[in-house]
Amino acid sequence: MDLKNQIREIQDWPKKGVSFKDITTLLQDKESFRQTIDSLSKFCVDKKVDKIVGIDARGFLVAAPVAYKIGAGLSIVRKPGKLPYETIEQSYTLEYASNIIQMHTDAVTKGENVVLVDDLIATGGTALAACDLTEKLGGTIVGVYAVIDLLFLGGSDKLKKRGYEVKSLINYEYE
Repeated sequence: MDLKNQIREIQDWPKKGVSFKDITTLLQDKESFRQTIDSLSKFCVDKKVDKIVGIDARGFLVAAPVAYKIGAGLSIVRKPGKLPYETIEQSYTLEYASNIIQMHTDAVTKGENVVLVDDLIATGGTALAACDLTEKLGGTIVGVYAVIDLLFLGGSDKLKKRGYEVKSLINYEYE
């Protein structure tokens, strides 16, 4: 099944000039959703993954089932003010805004092998910030996996330059 056909594109959202890649249509289709989780999970084979880190908010939708399927723990990265315990934070820039993300100080333990799973890699800002948080807590990033990679924005290249293995299920080479 071609998962790319399951992605709805919404022009000029959340701002003019952006072509938003909507994964809700993929998630609604049970076969596409199953294929997505199975394929992301296969990337984790032979990685000895202790934790999956999912990024707020659509990343949670794919990170949680991947963690369950491979028998790993799940940790989350959220926007400020959403986590009730002690947090660390990292600022980042993405293709149409800048923000801060936070993670609980006990979300990852020193020496754990971690895979970051998100719905989409664009400029790489959010993923790089999540990797920074994970590494500050002592985790080792063994992969950064996404449903979609917007190759034309260069985020996966930035992640690879930092030495991370980057894989995605759907690639867009141009807007």
